[in-house]
Amino acid sequence: MTELTHNFSKLFFGAATRVVTLALFLVVFGASAALAQPRAYVPNIRSDNVSVIDSATNTVVATIPVGNFPVAAAVTPNGAFAYVTNLADNNVSVIDAATNSVIATVPVGTQPFGLAVTPNGAFVYVAASISNSVSVIDTATNTVVATIAVTRAQDVAITPNGALAYVTAQFGTVTVIDTATNTVTTTVPGIIAPTGIAFTPNGAFAYVVSPIVGAGTASVISTSTNTVVATITVGSAPFGVDITPTGDFAYVANSASNDVSVIDTATNTVVATIPVGVSPQGVAINPDGTFAYVANGGNDNVSVIDIATNTVIATIPVGDAPGFLAFPVKAAGPTNIEQCKKGGWGTFTNPTFKNQGDCVSFVNRMNHQSN
Repeated sequence: MTELTHNFSKLFFGAATRVVTLALFLVVFGASAALAQPRAYVPNIRSDNVSVIDSATNTVVATIPVGNFPVAAAVTPNGAFAYVTNLADNNVSVIDAATNSVIATVPVGTQPFGLAVTPNGAFVYVAASISNSVSVIDTATNTVVATIAVTRAQDVAITPNGALAYVTAQFGTVTVIDTATNTVTTTVPGIIAPTGIAFTPNGAFAYVVSPIVGAGTASVISTSTNTVVATITVGSAPFGVDITPTGDFAYVANSASNDVSVIDTATNTVVATIPVGVSPQGVAINPDGTFAYVANGGNDNVSVIDIATNTVIATIPVGDAPGFLAFPVKAAGPTNIEQCKKGGWGTFTNPTFKNQGDCVSFVNRMNHQSN
């Protein structure tokens, strides 16, 4: 393995004792039937495979061989395909969820790390740090259709409306890409070594974590101005972040303090700290927002957190050194009250609503948070 790969390994498996510098989800919605229960895909970095967790039973239902040093996963909105970055092979494995097998291998940039599927499932954006690039995979053909220059590209997230891709870079910037043209529109400076990134459901804010050992941070970017509007102290060496479908809370996995920080997005304060396993890396919240799944790289397992109580209610054994796991990419929720009317409230899955009033309350809350 390369020097970078060794550095990843040291950090991911409990040796994060200094400031971290990294060189660090439907072809067509009807292409194959969506699975009845959402499944989490967990890349196991040292065992070169992916564990598939059935969230209904919290058990591993399949183990799929992939490439060398699989780091991160992203899943299409209908759960039909999972894309996995193989850092040491410079490619992406495409998994068919119906057969639990790899159906394609897509060459991308050198040492690919983070990746994200557009909400319509048409494209996958893959960040590669050594080639200073983001590759765009067309999911209809599983070929790269564009390559965008981004220095030390590390992780990537797509806005809920699919219009923009935000890419974290090792040297303290976040690059914004227009997905219609695949061109860089701006950069957001001032964040120390940003890694994981996630958006609130209305796309108004991006939460970006920085893996500082001892006093890690989560920076909040306003997407309307592309400026940092808040910086929150979390645990030590945070890497993964995800946000509940309601937008109320952000969950941050802190790899050196072996815990998860829960941020109230209305106040941007940490309201809970949850002990998990050793060297937690990725965190993924299930589509209905009831549980957070945390991959513990040092324990070879996944902690399941009940979001209602912020307690660990299950621990699932997986492969060797699990990394950045994923559920199907969330579809966009309502952005205005009109979308809740005439039965519109019943069409949303991110989140789901009991009635029109519940939908309207969600929109009002999101608007309040973005003001």
